[in-house]
Amino acid sequence: MNQDNLQQQLTYSQRFSELNQLLEQSAALWQVRAFEVNALPWAEDFPQLAEAVWALADDELDGLDAEQSLLVKALSPALNHDLKALGQDWDLSLLTASIAERTVFNDKTVNDKAGVAEPSLADSTAAQQGGLSFDDEAHFSAHIKGRKWQQITAFVQHLPQLNLPVLEWCAGKGHLGRLIAKARGAEVVSLEWQAPLCEAGQAFADKWQLSQTFICADAFAIGAEHAATNTSTTTSITTSITTVEAPAQHAAKANSLIARQQAVALHACGDLHVRLLTLAAEAGTQALAISPCCYHLIHASHYQPLSNLAQQSSLKLSRHDLQLPLQQSVIANPKQQALRHQEIAWRLGFDALQRECRQIDEYLPLPSLKQSQLSGSFTDFCLWAAEIKAVNLAKNRDFEAWLEIGRQRQRLTRRIDLVAHLFRTVLEQWLILDRACFLQEQGYGVCVGEFCANSVTPRNSLILAQKMSV
Repeated sequence: MNQDNLQQQLTYSQRFSELNQLLEQSAALWQVRAFEVNALPWAEDFPQLAEAVWALADDELDGLDAEQSLLVKALSPALNHDLKALGQDWDLSLLTASIAERTVFNDKTVNDKAGVAEPSLADSTAAQQGGLSFDDEAHFSAHIKGRKWQQITAFVQHLPQLNLPVLEWCAGKGHLGRLIAKARGAEVVSLEWQAPLCEAGQAFADKWQLSQTFICADAFAIGAEHAATNTSTTTSITTSITTVEAPAQHAAKANSLIARQQAVALHACGDLHVRLLTLAAEAGTQALAISPCCYHLIHASHYQPLSNLAQQSSLKLSRHDLQLPLQQSVIANPKQQALRHQEIAWRLGFDALQRECRQIDEYLPLPSLKQSQLSGSFTDFCLWAAEIKAVNLAKNRDFEAWLEIGRQRQRLTRRIDLVAHLFRTVLEQWLILDRACFLQEQGYGVCVGEFCANSVTPRNSLILAQKMSV
């Protein structure tokens, strides 16, 4: 390991330790279930913070919540005041600090970390379109939502040129792999478990004569002989594997990852991208490019740390805790936000009603709503919820009164969430660095950055890793 690699490993592990300390110190502020409480649960220890958050007007909250720097600026003075009174010292600079080495990093950034020779860089004009001509782009981007296409092209622009075959993990219709095959001329294997998506993707690849082959397989069944010994991996997922093409069948049953390969995953959820990391480490896969997403979609009840460093942490993260990084909406328009606020007020109103009717003071979760239900009345919503949860409404039918209670509870829950959101970036960075440190422990040079603007997707982190030369 050269000196630069050692320094990078120390940098990531040191930052992880700093983030971990802050999360442990502040757990009372962010490990909270807002729907389950009737007052600010931390108000006694943080009175100035409580006063500050109640001083905010309701119509200010969404704007603050959408911009981390504004949120920190609004609440950190009161939090600092409380910390001083408590005699505690937290590093609040981490609330707005970035772990990305640079917003746009290039091939040399990663290869310097991995200790390999620098490849030639892609032509800058072609890179602007992910390596496509404008005519080709119109065909490739058809039926892909604009923001998703922006994510795909930005992701491909940040892939190092390694002249390796590519494995696209959790491929869907293979939009990412298709662009890599076309723009980079790489041989691509796209792995996806839904047969109709594989068939559609293969048809497009064949039509365009691309070197892209689909394997239809359950990502959790791949290398199942290894997964069987790992209790953190699901034991209930189907092990059925089908293929689009017969030659791909054998590859699907074994570990589809090999040493001479670059594995890529754009927004593979939860345990799916974790499975990729562990399989790649087992196979010694030469290069990885991963943008994690949906950390809460795991099979275990609590997060299973990957790196030795994270395993030493005292944090115990539930699925609810793991949703915190996702609780930032920079995409929603005003209509969507209004509907979301309406839905929460309705849910909280019914929650208060059902507690009274059942004489049980605990939250009763409801299934997802269809948006069309929000165009009806709160009364209809309560009758629907009572029916599916077998709640006898008895004489408690002053629905307007319960709706007002819901609205008041919503004012509370929004403020509880707002304070918790101070730490959402810190928690996401903790999770990303757990993955980065794990890869470093497995002998990879690692670079963490951002592949697109936050306005394109808040899940814009990119982990690039290459097996280090000896």
